[in-house]
Amino acid sequence: MSTGALERPGRVGGRADDGGLGRRQVHAVAACYFVASFAALGLPPYLTEILPALGDPEGRWAGLLYIVPTVFSALGAPLWGRLADRFGRKRLLLRAQLGLTVSFLLAGAANSLPAFTAALVLQGFLGGTFAATNGYLGAALRGTELSRALTLMQGSARAALVAAPVLVGALSPWVGPHRQYLLMAVLPLAAAVLLAFLPEPARPAGAGADGGRVAAAGQPAGLLRLLYLFEFAFVFATIVSFPYLIALVERRLPGVSGTVSGVLFALPHLVYLLTAGRVHRLFHHRPRTGLFTAFVLVGLGLAGHGAAQGLPGLVLPGLVLARAVLGAGMTLGLVCLSVLAAAAAEGRPPGRMFGTLELVSKGGAVAAGAVAAAVNGAFGPTAPVLAGTAAAASAAALVLLTRWSPR
Repeated sequence: MSTGALERPGRVGGRADDGGLGRRQVHAVAACYFVASFAALGLPPYLTEILPALGDPEGRWAGLLYIVPTVFSALGAPLWGRLADRFGRKRLLLRAQLGLTVSFLLAGAANSLPAFTAALVLQGFLGGTFAATNGYLGAALRGTELSRALTLMQGSARAALVAAPVLVGALSPWVGPHRQYLLMAVLPLAAAVLLAFLPEPARPAGAGADGGRVAAAGQPAGLLRLLYLFEFAFVFATIVSFPYLIALVERRLPGVSGTVSGVLFALPHLVYLLTAGRVHRLFHHRPRTGLFTAFVLVGLGLAGHGAAQGLPGLVLPGLVLARAVLGAGMTLGLVCLSVLAAAAAEGRPPGRMFGTLELVSKGGAVAAGAVAAAVNGAFGPTAPVLAGTAAAASAAALVLLTRWSPR
């Protein structure tokens, strides 16, 4: 099919129809998503410093606790999405922010490992700001405007992923990472206050009074299933290299400073922040082409991590290039998946769809972490990037073999 068929009429002058959102309101939602992501992403890297005071001297539980919020966020997302379609997207978005507030307070006050673990479980189950935010936007926006807003939300998360660990580290001499959970609770609470002033979006076009699905004319058949499949594959391919990247860098560059390792880790996210808007303008009519190219670039970038070892004297430039290529692929993939999500949301209850999408995405992240741990233990820190290369290559082939035809 022509991928131009995925597009829908946009808004005029940055304003939406009744029940929609203006540009400033979308930016306000993005700011709220940023502060929620900032709090949720900034502290987990410091679990190895937090756990000794809670009865785990060697931080052996850090790896498992790192994914606890992810697992329970995935399990809760479909439920919260359905409730949002039934009781209101704004109400459930406020619930997600307040849920984070409560869980951060409990985590910061915890004085034992079981209590801290329970707080992380609640963070995952009561949070779910990704699904809640995207469901809220999906009820108010359509087509290009929705995909642009979803791209902006991803930018908010990437900015938080880059900035949050730096700030947490800077505050650590005065307030330990554990008690910083108490400080971070202010962020989702402030986001909830701001969101309270935003409107409740109108029900999506094509949905009945109960939020039930009504197929939109011309919507590609099976697009939702393809979206879930490609989302899982993309998250797996990109995330599988994350857990052991620092170990890989230290093996390639013995004695490298933590600053250099941090910059290499952040580089793909910086590429997204610098280029996502332009990539959206170039590919929002060609998501299939963009997604194929994204998987190819992700595969090449990950393969480059291993190839850099064979470049005597050029290992650091080789890793920089590999991370930049990975960043280009990550940017293309996230943008084109946002375009596909906007198309798939036509005529569907957005809470349910984005809740399921979060389940799929978090499932890909958990699978990536499990595979990374297994292959790293068996073959060393190069193995996870090679697993990601294989996954990206397989997904690129699948994009070529898949036909997107209209209903």
